[in-house]
Amino acid sequence: MGTVTLGVSLAVPEPHGSLLQERRAGFGDTAAYGIPTHVTLVPPTEVDAETVPAIERHLAEVAATGRPFPMRLSGTGTFRPLSPVVYVRVAAGADACTWLQKQVRDASGPIARELQFPYHPHVTIAHGIAEEAMDEAYEALKDFEASWTCTGFALYEQGPDGVWRKLRDFPFGREG
Repeated sequence: MGTVTLGVSLAVPEPHGSLLQERRAGFGDTAAYGIPTHVTLVPPTEVDAETVPAIERHLAEVAATGRPFPMRLSGTGTFRPLSPVVYVRVAAGADACTWLQKQVRDASGPIARELQFPYHPHVTIAHGIAEEAMDEAYEALKDFEASWTCTGFALYEQGPDGVWRKLRDFPFGREG
């Protein structure tokens, strides 16, 4: 059956998601329209395609134990010089994101994996572009604010064209 590349994330709802995606593209990040605006729980992970049903069952179990929580984005940050990323900060909801990603990546589960860097919830607005454009992104969105209630997360698959497509939503508080 081969392998697939999956990711698990919390979507940034409209109108904020489209706005940040358009801004990301405007800064020159050519991957912007292939990546829905999100807070990552599990970064791109290659798995055997046959494990996807087990992963979906695991995610449904994690979601069933979750509860809606307030999310608030505020201002910008960067991982430079360690990583060429500028992001919008998660000002509220970071603890819930951290708890969720630990549950999803649990060593006993089907999508266990180590992270390259310590987990830090954020919304990427520029990645791997010219330094001047990274600086522009940092400044342009330094006053950005958005709030909503997070009610679940989703499983995404990266296609051969590099575009991330949602496979399934996992709302909090219910299984299946």
